[in-house]
Amino acid sequence: MAPERVRFAPSPTGMFHVGSARTALYNWLIARQSGGTFILRIDDTDEERNREAWVDGILRAMEWLGLDWDEGPLRQSSRAERYRAVAERLVSEGHAYWCDCTRERVEARKQPGEAPGYDGFCRHRGLGPGPGRALRFRVPDHDVVVTDLVRGEVRFPAGSIEDFVIVKSTGQPLYVLANVVDDIDLAITLVLRAEEHLPTTPKAVLLHEALAAPPPRFAHLSFLVNDQRRKLSKRRDRVAVEDYRQMGILPWALLNYVALLGWSPGTDEEFFSREELIARFDLARVQHSPAFFDERKLLAFNQHYLQALPLAELLEQGHDHFASIGAFATQQATELLTQLLPLVVPRARTLSEAAAMSAFLFADPPIAPNEIEALRSESASWLGAIAARLGELERFDAPSIEAALRALADELGTSLRHLQAPLRVAVTGSRVGPPLFESLALVGPEATLRRIHALRVTLEDRTQAHAG
Repeated sequence: MAPERVRFAPSPTGMFHVGSARTALYNWLIARQSGGTFILRIDDTDEERNREAWVDGILRAMEWLGLDWDEGPLRQSSRAERYRAVAERLVSEGHAYWCDCTRERVEARKQPGEAPGYDGFCRHRGLGPGPGRALRFRVPDHDVVVTDLVRGEVRFPAGSIEDFVIVKSTGQPLYVLANVVDDIDLAITLVLRAEEHLPTTPKAVLLHEALAAPPPRFAHLSFLVNDQRRKLSKRRDRVAVEDYRQMGILPWALLNYVALLGWSPGTDEEFFSREELIARFDLARVQHSPAFFDERKLLAFNQHYLQALPLAELLEQGHDHFASIGAFATQQATELLTQLLPLVVPRARTLSEAAAMSAFLFADPPIAPNEIEALRSESASWLGAIAARLGELERFDAPSIEAALRALADELGTSLRHLQAPLRVAVTGSRVGPPLFESLALVGPEATLRRIHALRVTLEDRTQAHAG
């Protein structure tokens, strides 16, 4: 395989999308597999919508995902002079012309039933640059064929592409011109991007022809869709990489999952290391049909990788999540967390869930009303008996706690499971969580008895209120 020069060229007009993560990954894989070059370029020609905060978000997301780039980040906004020079060349060689038509004037000239779009009115007027004048590319009268590595041959018939604007009347170059100039100057060999760019690709091919530069190969990736098979939208779907980072999704879990959205290794394998994915990825196996972004499947991938993390790496990856619950406030707190995490991780799908399940170690937990309502009527009296029995223990460790509660359950003529329910709610704030006896031992006798007492009072007050 010859070394490829590929680029990932996001526009800083919003949060970094999971679809963009897939596009970046595929380009990165091709560069690494071929021993080529992965270029990060910021396509910031849209002055009205660009924000520096979005540029920062792109860089943070790429670094978090571990998609390192070899050149860049390059900024289109710094290359205006270069685009202007190419535009002047296109004019001097007869490939572009100045136009002063407004949209209203174009529409006013149209006859009923006439095709929409620009009518070429200024093609032969010989206008020069001036206020209110845009620069249009003179589209030749022939079919344009785009050979797409994902979709095959896509033909755009002669006459289907209007003379399109390449420089606005403000002097600002448009996306299609800037992209082509950059791709030529960067010697890009393969343009792999989202399907939404396919309609502009014949324009790019024509510009390459006019500039006597062979076009790169093209590949356009399908849309990602939700469970209703509608294109993912930030207005109704969770699409931002940053949102998944805050949820506690691991970077490689996200990349491994999105790698399989449209690409298949040809086997039932799903989990790949970084090196395995570089070796196995094949653009020929990328499908052109929309791919379903299933958040539940992503969570399953994340759980797989979460459970495989060594403890030190788990603490590093989840630092912000665990810090938010006070796990690093003292050395003792950190030691407690390291003892609890092996019990929590098998039950957690994300780092944020692992942190939430561990929070009871560091503060008395709030108890939601639904947790209290689910408890049996005997829970207050059981908690009193539990507190008395646990208060008698000489050793407050998991085996001693379990033995005491089993004996108490027999004495009360109930099951250990029934005793555990109010005790778990009192100490952890939830009916579900890590193993109870080990959790109590980590919380310690003082905090355990204090929390039992607090819930018992709440239950008794609630019973009296209902009776009254």
